[in-house]
Amino acid sequence: MPSKASNWYPAWPDSMPARLIRPFTLQQSLDSGKSLPFPDGVLINGQAQNTFSGDQGKTYMFRISNVGLSTSLNFRIQGHTLKLVEVEGSHTIQNIYDSLDVHVGQSVAVLVTLNQPPKDYYIVASTRFTRSVLTASAVLHYSNSHTTVSGPLPAGPTYQIHWSMQQARTFRWNLTASAARPIPQGSYHYGTIPLKKTIVLANSAPLINGKQHYAVNSVSYINSDTPLKLADYFNISGIFNVDSIQTLPSNGPTYLATSVIQSSLHDFTEVVFQNNENAIQSWHLDGYDFWVVG
Repeated sequence: MPSKASNWYPAWPDSMPARLIRPFTLQQSLDSGKSLPFPDGVLINGQAQNTFSGDQGKTYMFRISNVGLSTSLNFRIQGHTLKLVEVEGSHTIQNIYDSLDVHVGQSVAVLVTLNQPPKDYYIVASTRFTRSVLTASAVLHYSNSHTTVSGPLPAGPTYQIHWSMQQARTFRWNLTASAARPIPQGSYHYGTIPLKKTIVLANSAPLINGKQHYAVNSVSYINSDTPLKLADYFNISGIFNVDSIQTLPSNGPTYLATSVIQSSLHDFTEVVFQNNENAIQSWHLDGYDFWVVG
């Protein structure tokens, strides 16, 4: 059962006069130099109301993705526990949770056994680390249920940052699942593998030419017209430059570029994420395994 939780932004603010013909959009707000506003709400699968049905006694897998722009979300199901089986495509130790924090861009998979009395139960996603808590709800419907959902929504954590960090530390790779992983330095001897490079990535939210941008190591990324893999494979010049971004943050001016960091096949690299902003920042390493070590 796929479940995508997202943020909702209105097309224009209520305070904007209706006589204005040009619609107010989120992009125009950012282009005017304003920061990303707080969302107006949270949606599950793009809708305010959803129902997921299942048979009593059976186990279902829920794949939960936070496809929002700005807020971490806590996911929970009234009266049921969540058995975590996968995070970002990697099998995990199958721990049991009452609720799970899912950060921006993150996807997890959980097993839910419908082992409660036959009725309907709330499914809840609510914002984390925000002064104002936004909540979305859906319904888990037992196929033999004759009782609708009732009572208050199950409460979840709100601003407990340490709670979220402690939970994230319990996500461990399940080394007994899936196929063998070809690591030339020796399987599962990660602690003794020498590092080839250390990269420090510092995120920021600068204004460039009066427009709101987001940058890493003073570079705000722009998409090239030619896909980078094609440009690299066919040695097409002028598409990107590996010297356009430094591997350490600097205090220099922020600029636009198609930033690429060069590395070598089978190198083990230490990556340090540095967040000096007053907001939670999520990072996603596409297509690579990585281990949080500090």
